[in-house]
Amino acid sequence: MIIDCHGHYTTAPKALEDWRTRQIAGIADPAAMPRASDLKISDDALRESIESNQLKLMRARGHDLTIFSPRASHMAHHVGNFDVSAAWAAVCNELCHRVATLFPDHFVGSAMLPQSPGVDPRSCIPELERCVRDYGFVGVNLSLDPSGGHWTSPPLGDRHWYPIYEKLVELDVPAMIHVSTSCNACFHTTGAHYLNADTTAFMQCLTSDLFRDFPTLRFIIPHGGGAVPYHWGRFRGLAQELKRPPLAEHLMRNIWFDTCVYHQAGIDLLTRVIPAENILFASEMIGAVRGIDPETGHCYDDTRRYVEATPHLDDAARRLIYEGNARRVFPRLDALLKAKA
Repeated sequence: MIIDCHGHYTTAPKALEDWRTRQIAGIADPAAMPRASDLKISDDALRESIESNQLKLMRARGHDLTIFSPRASHMAHHVGNFDVSAAWAAVCNELCHRVATLFPDHFVGSAMLPQSPGVDPRSCIPELERCVRDYGFVGVNLSLDPSGGHWTSPPLGDRHWYPIYEKLVELDVPAMIHVSTSCNACFHTTGAHYLNADTTAFMQCLTSDLFRDFPTLRFIIPHGGGAVPYHWGRFRGLAQELKRPPLAEHLMRNIWFDTCVYHQAGIDLLTRVIPAENILFASEMIGAVRGIDPETGHCYDDTRRYVEATPHLDDAARRLIYEGNARRVFPRLDALLKAKA
């Protein structure tokens, strides 16, 4: 089985965008604020948005299942207050749940949290519980920077975040550490902010005792881990200077990187530096990089091609990357697949 751990609903019907536009307008004019019930999207519209996009590509590329969450760049936690974020998260999560219900063999949900700058993370717990217990979601996206590129939150190792970690451990679900759009002109959202955040998340974990306090907490750092694999020696050396244990002991029992790296040399490096046991297959298809690579004639985000072409991976390593690791990192997904079998 090929499990894509990183999918976003980037092709949602336009009615969702229209509802969001009305919601943002309602921040200044509360009388214009829409209700969740005002969003009308039929099952047929959802089917069309998936069958002609993600599912079409999944079938063409040989992917079996996608862990599916709301569009990352549209989470925009910095917009409005907590109530705005809570309503937006609930609407987006419900759509992902409906997609997973319509296509149960191909999609399973992962939650967006109603984060808001300066708001206690405990405020996210009701939506997290609802998505896991009512919708059957198997994971969650957690932004370490709800401010949209201004970095006003404490680092991930700070006790500020501990209520979320306690709930993740209780529910036995992992978190993909994934920021949203950047409203800081210095950082392009997908070309800089995402990769900065991936690298920053790893370093924040390195300088903390987070996994000593939460030994079963699991993080996925997307986009191949940002700069981390490329600068692995730097991070090993920093851990040594900071009197931290070796990275394999200090972090790599709790952190996994995905394969959203859109060229062969990048995947070759990732899979040489990082053990296969710490890599999850992913494509983020119809996401940040949608074009065709003129050097190969194939889509940049057709990441299975790169994994297949990496010469130093054997069949056992590919099975881990494609399926085995996902079933360990997402135990609720493993239970779901076993129940279906």
